[in-house]
This record gives sequence, structure tokens and C-alpha cells, in this order.
Amino acid sequence: MLGPMDHMARGSVVAQETAEPGGGDSGLVLPDYGGACIASVVPALLRRAEFAAVRTPPPWLPEMALTARQVVLLVLDGLGYEQLVANGAHAPTLCAMSGGPITSVAPTTTAAALTSISTGLPPAAHGIVGYRLRAGGSVLNVLRWTVDGEDARRTFPPSSLQPNEPFLGRRPPVVSKAEFAGTGFTDAHLPGARLVGWRMPSAICVEVTDLLRAGEPFVYAYYDGIDKIAHDRGLGEHFAAELHATDRLVRDLLDVLPRGAALVVTADHGQVEVDSDPIVLAPDVTEDVVMLSGEGRFRWLHAAPGGTGRLAEACREHYSGVAWVRTREEVVADGWFGGPLRPELEARLGDVALVARERVAFFDPSDTGELRLVARHGSLTSAEMLVPLLAAAP
Repeated sequence: MLGPMDHMARGSVVAQETAEPGGGDSGLVLPDYGGACIASVVPALLRRAEFAAVRTPPPWLPEMALTARQVVLLVLDGLGYEQLVANGAHAPTLCAMSGGPITSVAPTTTAAALTSISTGLPPAAHGIVGYRLRAGGSVLNVLRWTVDGEDARRTFPPSSLQPNEPFLGRRPPVVSKAEFAGTGFTDAHLPGARLVGWRMPSAICVEVTDLLRAGEPFVYAYYDGIDKIAHDRGLGEHFAAELHATDRLVRDLLDVLPRGAALVVTADHGQVEVDSDPIVLAPDVTEDVVMLSGEGRFRWLHAAPGGTGRLAEACREHYSGVAWVRTREEVVADGWFGGPLRPELEARLGDVALVARERVAFFDPSDTGELRLVARHGSLTSAEMLVPLLAAAP
């Protein structure tokens, strides 16, 4: 049983779908920027008093979140809406909450999505347009903030790549893993945040309780267990067990909420379990490629000068059956990142994108760590794009 959120499973998200030319219905789901999207959640919660005063608050935002005096926003990394529905028996607390699906951002990757959640901006505005993006003549791994395995915080200061303030310029407490403090990605998507670190998940409830008792009106909490187990073991019994444990965490948080408080749960992206090893690019494709970036399910190919047309044609010939093939100009024009990009941000993209439509990924020899991933994300399928936005109160 899905409980109260079941009634929102259809029609609550404005999920735009497009079609591959000549390919029929593609199932490509675009983010609902400005509406039911993860980039809208924090601004809506921080301005909830304003929304509560109007007659028509956002229909995608559960009413109890609007009227609460205190709100805890829990971000569960990697929990897609479709995976939650498919494993509802293992998550009775989550499935009894009010709400439904909203969209992530493009690409559906942690680096871009968490930055959109914290800043309230689409990737076109904050500039973290992928997990691995071009920075100068190099490729920056945003989550590790490294280039070729070396610390890149001095070469590419986080504040220069992502200068926008999180949380509308306010400084709410952020309950997250203690080891994330001081990392490049934390400094990029949570600059100036009041970090409250936890070492074990059991401490999350302790820290949240103390903050609510201290009168904090908004608490941001983050847990990454679901994403980690999906990457490592896929979406089978280990995923179900982790979801069950996460559901207990949600139950524990609800138990410590004082009257007048609400718990809101969302995620950064969903997951897809891939069927095979990543696809190695064909020789007539790589002959026009000088660099690869992005991730396995949203792979950017950087073309040699004058080679974009040939590269796009070769990619369509080889991969249009398993992926959407788009040039950078097409992706930007279609608003995948939430609007036009400033030239310095557009330069972080490649020239041709391979965006997986089927359960495949595309290999990058400079990012061999991806070979070990069982479940993946990054593309714009509904399994990766749709995430829950749920709320409950004591």
C-alpha cells in the first residue's frame, strides 16, 4: 500500500516528454523548472509563511509543510519515486506520508541536483552542470573536487565555479556527514553553511532534536545510504534492506518532532540498474573526440575542432537505439538545464551528449571507477528523473 501519497502518483508532476526525430515516443522526461522540481523546494519551505497567506499555494507542496512552525527537510540521496513505489512494502512510514513525485534536474546526478536543492537554482544558473565537467583544459570531478586524482581546490576554487549563496542567503543548520566538512563540493554547494556533523546515522535524530529544541525554524539533513547501496549492489534485496533501515530513520525523526513541526522528505535523483558493462565508444566515434566528461548515462563528448557534425552523425548511427543523441546547442535550446547558460558555463559542457534511454552506460577510460557501479543515474528517464516530495507531522 502506498497510503496518502498514492493519489498524487499521476498528474501531480508536469513532466514534459519529447520524441526522438523518427523514433516515436522517447520517454524523455524534462525537469519542471519553476514548478514541481527539487530546485523549488527550499525556496518554498523558507518562504512558507508567504505561501500559506495566499489562496493558491503550489499544489505540489504538501499543506502541512506550509503551516508548520518548524520544518526538517531530509534529503535521501538516490531514492527515486519509482523505486519507492516498487518497494513500498519496505517503507511503510514513507508511503504513509502525504505528497507525490516531483522532478529532479538535468543531469540527474548528485553534484547538479544537491546544488539545485541548496541554492534553489537550476544548473543553468548555478553552473554545476554535471559530475565531471570541463574546467579550463581539464575535467574536474566535482564530488571529489579533483583533476586527474589531485586536489583541485586551489586550481579551481569552489566559490569561483559556484558563487551563489545557498538557502536564499540564510544560514540554517545542515546535518550531514562529518567527513564532508571542508571538502570542495561542500564548499561549492553549501558555502557558509552551519554544518552539524554526524558519524553514524543514529546521530541524525539526536542532532535534529537538539536543533529543534533550540528553536531553529528550518533544519536541512542529508543521508546517502540508499545511493551508496544501489551503486554497490543494485536494486535488489540489499536495496530493499537499506530502504527499510532508512524508513526507520524517517520514523525516528517523526517521533522526535515537537508539535507544530513537520518533516519533509525528498531526494536528488532516482536510479536505473544497468544490464551490462559500459559501452566502449566505436573507433569512428572516438576519432573526432578529444575529451570525455559527464557520467556514464549522460556522457559528454568533446569534439576536435570542426568535428562536431561528424561526431553527432556517427553517434546517431551507432547509438540512437539506446540513447538520445543531442548536440550542445540542442540541449541548451531545449532548456534541459533550466535556461540559457552564460558563455563561461556553457563552456563546461561537451559538444555531443549521449543520454542513455535504455539500461546502458557509456565508458570513459579516464573514469574507471564507474565500472563498479551496478545501479546508475544521470539520464532523463522517469526512473531517474522522478523523486518523492513527502511530508508528515506529529
